Amino acid sequence: QVQPVESGGGLVQPGGSLRLSCAASGSVFSKSSMGWYRPGPGKQRELVAGITADGSTVYATSVKGRFTISRDNAKNTVYLQMNSLKPEDTAVYYCNVLFGNKTWGQGTQVTVSS
Repeated sequence: QVQPVESGGGLVQPGGSLRLSCAASGSVFSKSSMGWYRPGPGKQRELVAGITADGSTVYATSVKGRFTISRDNAKNTVYLQMNSLKPEDTAVYYCNVLFGNKTWGQGTQVTVSS
């Protein structure tokens, strides 16, 4: 079981950067594939970036080259470095496991606006 808590969101200008953190608890965190999600057009959460236990990553086309997901297993933390932010990136960002049923927390709000 992984229990993530998101932080690091805020208001930023277009072209700016933010770093989101996902502090997770759970005895098998180091073996869990993790991801960052945000609501899509239909309000269902879509994967923005994912990372496996061995560090393999995957990104949504819309953020590839701008966002970087990473993890620090010693700290039970997953990060999302967000660069070159666009207004379209505005959303509540959620952290969760990649597989299995998910219980969603409050997420962290990212607002990109001039």
